Amino acid sequence: MTADLASLRTKLFDSVMGIVPTERWHEQADGGGSTIAGLLLHLARHQDLAVNVVIRNREPRFAAHRAGLGLADAPASVCLAEAEARQWTAVADPAAVTAYVTDVFDTTAAWLDRLGSLATDIEPNTAYRLTHRAGLDPDELPWLYAMWQGKALWWLVQWPVLGHGHTHTGEAVSIRNRFGLSPF
Repeated sequence: MTADLASLRTKLFDSVMGIVPTERWHEQADGGGSTIAGLLLHLARHQDLAVNVVIRNREPRFAAHRAGLGLADAPASVCLAEAEARQWTAVADPAAVTAYVTDVFDTTAAWLDRLGSLATDIEPNTAYRLTHRAGLDPDELPWLYAMWQGKALWWLVQWPVLGHGHTHTGEAVSIRNRFGLSPF
């Protein structure tokens, strides 16, 4: 899982964040769809919740970055839905987005480096941690609670962090290409 996370990070940071100029991160390719800023916040929020809140039973790293991102007044569920909330992602400063995404990946990598393989079969109290650590409302996000409930730690890394991360990184690469910024 450590190698998979490093691969995801390299693809995201080098193939998207390192190529698409930050002044284009709020732009929609072809006049619609997601933005780079929206995708970065979305995949970081999911990784942050899965690793820091549900698995590690800690506050999300989002709490430390929220004000700097310009999202202090946003709902606790900001950037979790697949549909981008442009009223919030449009105000997010690219430098603050980079800092948050970097912090989430650094925290996940440090945790994975210390993790033993036997520990990954543990099933955390997901609903309690999402509600009490992240301040989320199960009535607002029933799909998230239902999808993550009853899952072992390995699943929480394999899907919300890696699978979901690769999916949205691919989407961001597509946006980069539609901006005419493919290096190939």
